[in-house]
Amino acid sequence: MAPYEALYGRKCRSPIRCFDIEETMLVGPELVQQAIERIKLIQERLLASQSRLKVYEDNRRRGSEFQVDDWVFQKVFHVAMLRKYIGDPSRIVLVDDIQVTKQPSYEETPIVILDGQIQRSKTKDVVSVKVLWRNNNVKEMTWEDKENMKSRYPYLFPPPEKGPTETS
Repeated sequence: MAPYEALYGRKCRSPIRCFDIEETMLVGPELVQQAIERIKLIQERLLASQSRLKVYEDNRRRGSEFQVDDWVFQKVFHVAMLRKYIGDPSRIVLVDDIQVTKQPSYEETPIVILDGQIQRSKTKDVVSVKVLWRNNNVKEMTWEDKENMKSRYPYLFPPPEKGPTETS
């Protein structure tokens, strides 16, 4: 069984087989003429279908207009996917702040510890600190393990202050 027949439950019909049984007795120019007419009918229907699909897609498409120096987000390398970007000053990184090194990796460095918390579980307590990282805004702070941060960045944790001593 052909795949078309399995899918649609009938045999595939080419334009030449689009005739009734009694029409198959025609031979020569009449058969060719009827085949040409059927092919033209099929082409017209395909064009009508294509036109309907084009109207549908055109209605869904958004028009985008960009000016020189507009900021856009680029999802893929096609102009139809560009979206206008309204700048956020906290997201702008100045070119002077970027340091290029021979090693292609980039490591975020913490600026300050903003907060701390203790998460209690059944077996132990986990102390976390809220870290503000360089080149990130306040919305992108993260909670990190205090001991891990203390071992990697000891300068963020000042030595504990001594209380007032009693003198006699």
